[in-house]
Order: sequence, then C-alpha cells, then structure tokens
Amino acid sequence: MAEIGKRRWAIAEGYIPSGSADPDDPALVSHETACILNAGEDEAQVTLTLYFKDREPAGPYRVTVGARRTLHLRFNDLDDPEPVPRDTDYASVIEADRPIVVQHTRLDSRRSEIALLSTMAFGDG
Repeated sequence: MAEIGKRRWAIAEGYIPSGSADPDDPALVSHETACILNAGEDEAQVTLTLYFKDREPAGPYRVTVGARRTLHLRFNDLDDPEPVPRDTDYASVIEADRPIVVQHTRLDSRRSEIALLSTMAFGDG
C-alpha cells in the first residue's frame, strides 16, 4: 500500500484523569491514546511534544512505528523526558519523518459508567 496521511498532526484536547474505576485492570485504567498508522513501506520515526496552559512544553517523546504497522500509544506510558501529568489539560503535536495517520482516544473510567471518546487528529503537512 502507498503511504497515506500527513507528517504533522495536532490533538488540541488532552487530559488523563488520575482516578480509575479499577486501577488493577489495565483495560479499565483511565488513559489517553494516540492511535498511529504507518501504512508505508518504511518505519516512521515519530516525536510528540505536549503543550500546557501554564508551563513550558514537554518533550520531545520519541517512538518508532514499524512499516505497515499501527501503534496504540498510551500517553500514560510516556515518561522520557518526563511523565505526562495527570489531571492537567494539555495538547499535543505529533510529527513524523514520513506520512502517518493519527486518531485520538480517551477512556475515562473514574466512575462505573465508563466514558470513551475518539476523534481524528488535525493533520497538516
């Protein structure tokens, strides 16, 4: 398959709740995820930078997405150069050295009535 997507993406909305209905079940831990698709024939080097309303940006966080692969990257798991803060509004810019597609999801399981949202990121470039 030919490369599809863009090299720069933005997710204007980000927030990881610190609470979860069942913190011992990884599937039910509140989280944010960037679902990244690399449909191309070469691996993609991807960086993420996080922006906040009251502090300097965090990052870059670096990941590799294999050729013809997808990566569901939980922001909760990012810790280098620093962990993503909980209970804090942020936005993210995701850049790659080749075209990728990015979708954003959040699972908020602070209550037993679990909320899930998903949206396409904004692609530019």
